[in-house]
Amino acid sequence: MLSTVKPTATDPEYHEILRGLSEGSVNRHFDPYVDIDWNSPEFAVHSDDPRWIMPAEDPLGRHPWYRAQPVEKQIAIGMWRQAGIAKVGLDFEQLLIRGLMQYLIAVPNGDPEFRYITHEAAEECNHTMMFQEMINRIGYLDVIGMGTIDRKLTMIIWPAVKYFPELFFTMILGGEEPIDHLQKSLLRGGVDLHPMVHRVMQIHVAEEARHISFAHEYLRRNVPGMNVVTKSVLSVLFPIAMRVMLDMIMTPPKEFVEKFDIPAEVMREAYWGGEESQTAMRNIFGDVRALATNSGLMNPVAKLAWRLLGIDGPVTRYRSEPARKAA
Repeated sequence: MLSTVKPTATDPEYHEILRGLSEGSVNRHFDPYVDIDWNSPEFAVHSDDPRWIMPAEDPLGRHPWYRAQPVEKQIAIGMWRQAGIAKVGLDFEQLLIRGLMQYLIAVPNGDPEFRYITHEAAEECNHTMMFQEMINRIGYLDVIGMGTIDRKLTMIIWPAVKYFPELFFTMILGGEEPIDHLQKSLLRGGVDLHPMVHRVMQIHVAEEARHISFAHEYLRRNVPGMNVVTKSVLSVLFPIAMRVMLDMIMTPPKEFVEKFDIPAEVMREAYWGGEESQTAMRNIFGDVRALATNSGLMNPVAKLAWRLLGIDGPVTRYRSEPARKAA
């Protein structure tokens, strides 16, 4: 049932793209303990700093309940939320690193995938240190990353790497696209973020651009050559992976809800029941909808799955295109 031969094995254009990505990792990479001045006075963390208040780009940050809270509570929630996002990101990066290392075992000598994927894994290792350092300095050491159920769901990664790599790279996109979309929205919007958070976001967005580009390129070139049955299975699993990974990466855990006594209806509206949050959710996946369409994964059954999951919508015309507003 599953594909066994990589169409990209002798694809010179794909190999040239990989060499370009690898050179990018050499010429523009970051070390969290060289490129971030953690001890800079402007990076100091203060519990009365209004820059920790969550902006309107955040699903909970835009909710009227949050905006009605006292400033000190908004700041406390914002600090925990930033630390929590970093912790989930750290957990995801660790899973990704292990999956990439497992994938590399089967990469033959001479294949340029080996070099690029190793570069990516090294950058993800740096991201885990960067996220952990930020968590430590924010001071909310009770933050948790992925919950118990989320961790069990990620167990599908290991067999997927070996037997269904297209699904593995789909899951990578499901984890990377939501946080990348949020961070780009914050940076593009000129939000007055805490300088430490701003610098971490800048570095993460810069390097994740390569990682997301690779996953897109891998799927764009490998999916069309899959056999009909496997391709049909992936067409349905693709939107499911996007929706599941969105909740894993972007929805706060119950510990966060309990700590700040957030009403259940507020959480439902913010993640992802309210009209505005549903629109935001659809916007997150514009790029991957374009990828699925261009790769031949948008058959009638798949389109129904995208719609039922609430993540259907228009495709982007180019990578990271801001959401188009209705006239």
